[in-house]
Amino acid sequence: MANHHQIVIIGGGNAGISVASKLLIKNSKLDIAIIEPSDKHYYQPAWTLVGSGVFDIRDTERTEAEVIPSRAKWIKQKVTTFQPEQNTVTLGDGSTLSYDFLVVAPGIQLNWGEIKGLTETLGKNNVCSNYSFDVAPYTFETIKNFKGGKAIFHNPHTPVKCGGAPHKIMYMAADYWRKHGVLDKADIHYWSGAAKLFAVKKYEDTLLGVCERANIKLHFMEKLVEIDGANKRAKFVGFGDNNKDKETWVDFDMIHVTPPQSAPDFIRQSVLANAAGWVDVDKNTLQHVRYANIFSLGDASGLPTSKTGAAIRKQAPALVENLLSAIAKQPLTASYTGYTSCPLVTGYGKLVLAEFDYNNEPMETFPFDQSKERWSMYQLKRRVLPWLYWNKILPGTA
Repeated sequence: MANHHQIVIIGGGNAGISVASKLLIKNSKLDIAIIEPSDKHYYQPAWTLVGSGVFDIRDTERTEAEVIPSRAKWIKQKVTTFQPEQNTVTLGDGSTLSYDFLVVAPGIQLNWGEIKGLTETLGKNNVCSNYSFDVAPYTFETIKNFKGGKAIFHNPHTPVKCGGAPHKIMYMAADYWRKHGVLDKADIHYWSGAAKLFAVKKYEDTLLGVCERANIKLHFMEKLVEIDGANKRAKFVGFGDNNKDKETWVDFDMIHVTPPQSAPDFIRQSVLANAAGWVDVDKNTLQHVRYANIFSLGDASGLPTSKTGAAIRKQAPALVENLLSAIAKQPLTASYTGYTSCPLVTGYGKLVLAEFDYNNEPMETFPFDQSKERWSMYQLKRRVLPWLYWNKILPGTA
């Protein structure tokens, strides 16, 4: 294995693959290596639809070998440490790899173990989560078999990938129960570590209406710390001004859990991290604030926007342009504005397409009010976006 490459990309997910593809389209002679330990690659935005019974989990999985660009070198390893002053990274086998330029895009880390008792009960006792390939199908089993009682949907106190996912499945469950005559027997609660339902008021107003339609009770600034699956109860600790440190045990008949998330440990414990543990990059150029030959995008980056695939689709072209400028010793002129998107399914055949920037100002694509629930936007998520991901985004042409 060559121990030096012109460009080293850490991460073979959406961000790393699409950047590599775009770079090679611009210049096929670039020497690019992608460090990625996983054998599988997943289209995770569809897991909400898996959990609501309208998408086959098998259609979200490909082998990593299928999506690695043919002209890139795949290094099937983990990164353990960075030595940016020496332009090297250390790999899991103890070897080092040097680079001229580094792109850091390893994705986000799911910290299931931070909630006491969760790993022992996940996938049984009506404890489900769409954030796991193995467990997402169990979410629909839980929803389908629910005949009434208390249903809890949880959003953690940390940033998460696809920030709308923790409540999207709640809207789908409520709609399923409505269609099957169970909704009037359901006591639905949303327990969240955030201060509000959604960051952008235009879309939040619609979502609050969806909650009202299903009589969903909202609880904010609450941290899930423990699950007792056998006895079907969950423990929350408040951390807002009004309920700080207040402990509440809540009984449930089903609970959907979103694990707390962070940058991977090898990122947050490194010199590349900011105070919050994410890769410390300029929010417009995506260049590291201290190391000029390092760039980052995607969920592990410290960009102050929602962590979504749609955000990556706008970050990748800006990063590629600026990285090529840096290679050519030219000024960095491309700028990422913070665009992100969250396709918020609010029921079967209903979707609110939220699109906004760093200032939480709507940046809408279509010539109509996207805060309205629409069948057409549901079809976009269900049918168009998965095809676009595999056939255009990963190959670098979208």
